Amino acid sequence: MFIRFVTTGGTIDKIYFDDMSRYEVGDSLVTHILGEGLVTFDYELVPLFRKDSLEMTDEDRLALRRYVEADSAGHFVVTHGTDTMAETAAALLGIPDKRIVLTGALSPARFKSTDAVFNVGMAVAAVQVVEPGVYIAMNGHVFPGGKVRKNRERNRFEATGG
Repeated sequence: MFIRFVTTGGTIDKIYFDDMSRYEVGDSLVTHILGEGLVTFDYELVPLFRKDSLEMTDEDRLALRRYVEADSAGHFVVTHGTDTMAETAAALLGIPDKRIVLTGALSPARFKSTDAVFNVGMAVAAVQVVEPGVYIAMNGHVFPGGKVRKNRERNRFEATGG
């Protein structure tokens, strides 16, 4: 099994930037998370963007889509900010013969208490067993792309009628 990890930024990769408690997207910790998990599958990490998801544009989503379409891998885990993850998942729908799972975190991976490790693990498990298509792995669930939204009030992802 080979999995291509594509990082786009988001809270999962945020670090404190200064004394005013501002955050900035830093280097991804996915390789560290996988190392700590003692994974035995083959993978490669490709840092495509380092953006907060609120800064993601339609052009960024198109660039991600083109990357996945052109890449020889069949299994992708995409780390992404949670605010616009559902929009990016919808933009990736319809790519044939690819299994794409987006995940992220509601608190930075660098924090002692974070959902990042659990969510990355969920995404890794999901991408190995789902049918070709686009999915979001968050909050202990795997949602089909295009049928999920972030409930900001409850700080979680929920299925929609799609």
